[in-house]
Amino acid sequence: MRSVLALLLPGVLLALVIVDRPIRFGPDRIALTQQYLKSRYGVESGTIQIVPKMIVVHYTAIDTLEGSFAAFDPERLPNHRGDISGASPLNVSAHFLVDRDGTVYRLMRENWMARHVIGLNHCAIGIENVGGAEARLTERQLRANVELVRYLLKRYPTIRYLIGHHEYRRFEKSPLWLERDARYRTVKKDPGERFMRALRRHFPDCKSAP
Repeated sequence: MRSVLALLLPGVLLALVIVDRPIRFGPDRIALTQQYLKSRYGVESGTIQIVPKMIVVHYTAIDTLEGSFAAFDPERLPNHRGDISGASPLNVSAHFLVDRDGTVYRLMRENWMARHVIGLNHCAIGIENVGGAEARLTERQLRANVELVRYLLKRYPTIRYLIGHHEYRRFEKSPLWLERDARYRTVKKDPGERFMRALRRHFPDCKSAP
């Protein structure tokens, strides 16, 4: 299914096309998400719905769309993710995946919790970009991210922050940070300062730190 949304960028009318390509999100993943909210954040609401307050931008460090999708599709974390398996068996995920040609895929419900950023999953919408690391993100991906962020800001007026994954630890002492384990941290480089500077130029009202 495709959703077409017209968005106005400076001097240009563009159509944001969102292609729904859902990852598996059955009863097991829902239960694991509820457990994650309880064990990591102390949140017991009986739901996995979130109130989005920030957008976190990532890259997959996988060069293909299919490979990136395959990383998020399983409901449980694969064996090779020993770096984060101790926190939860819930697999990582994101709400959106942007291919290298700029195509935007919606992987799951926008207001459900995805596991993509330590400490902030309960309030963060995640955007993953195919590639990164050796395969630098493309201009089409940047343009698609601009359109997608604009759509999300319009749909969720509660969003105040736009950050890269590498900036997540800025929020450790803020009220938004709910991670209970002071030892549970990972070092992130995605998507990088260059990409975030280019993206944030379009959103001067969005904050990058609390």
